[in-house]
Amino acid sequence: METLKVGRASLTWLDGGVNFLDGGAMFGVVPKPLWEKKYPSNEKNQIELRTDPILLQLDGKNYVIDTGMGNGKLTDKQRRNFGVLEESTVERSLLKIGLTLEDIDGVLMTHLHFDHACGLTSKEGSKYVPVFPNAVIYTSEVEWEEMRNPNIRSVNTYWEMNWKPITEQVQTFEEEMEVADGLRLIHTGGHSDGHCILVFEEGDECFIHMADIMPTNAHQNKLWALAYDDYPVTSVHQKEKWMAFGYARKAWYTFYHDAYYRALKYDASGGIVDEVKRERDPYQ
Repeated sequence: METLKVGRASLTWLDGGVNFLDGGAMFGVVPKPLWEKKYPSNEKNQIELRTDPILLQLDGKNYVIDTGMGNGKLTDKQRRNFGVLEESTVERSLLKIGLTLEDIDGVLMTHLHFDHACGLTSKEGSKYVPVFPNAVIYTSEVEWEEMRNPNIRSVNTYWEMNWKPITEQVQTFEEEMEVADGLRLIHTGGHSDGHCILVFEEGDECFIHMADIMPTNAHQNKLWALAYDDYPVTSVHQKEKWMAFGYARKAWYTFYHDAYYRALKYDASGGIVDEVKRERDPYQ
């Protein structure tokens, strides 16, 4: 498992699953000859996307950033349509480093689409139960409201089995929440109405988790928004804001979906100055 140290914060990437989605949908109006130079596709025009939670250890607390694809929650049709080849093994990943699901103190949800939220619950007999029983689950108020009351478009990604079992654990916020000293969840909108990013700052050290506003390294260009975005113009403006912020800080940018990089560090002009590559066996 890959790791990164940023100030007091230690990050470890867990195995949350993998799926293959249409490259055109992931890059929106960007022509394929441009995006394929930065992120390869297969013969079906699909690109490989991880759904790997990040274990964030800070000040004696264990947090998980998003939760992976879950296990046994997708139908055969959904697995086929979403190109799912691998489901979550988060519990096994934690055990490798001496932790259990019960050791997680907080879950930091950037948003609650199924590929980020299916790992919140698991099936036990005939019912669904929380995966992280002792954790506070943080999400924006806007996202939590839509999760429970999806519209005609979002009903296909906000699922009752992912939220009903965890209602007593959820803590929401409006615009911004300081989860720990220097660690903020910030509501951005864009990809979804309630989408959030995560920013950690300590002295000269900084990492930014842009979640699905910048799902892969190939989405660095502020104009490259997803066709999946509910509010693509908002995504563009928020990316512009937070890329400028991070470039000035020479920040690390961490990834949940990228199949090739776990994190990249940029200089003031947006050039790469450091990297954490994913150790990978490419899918054929």
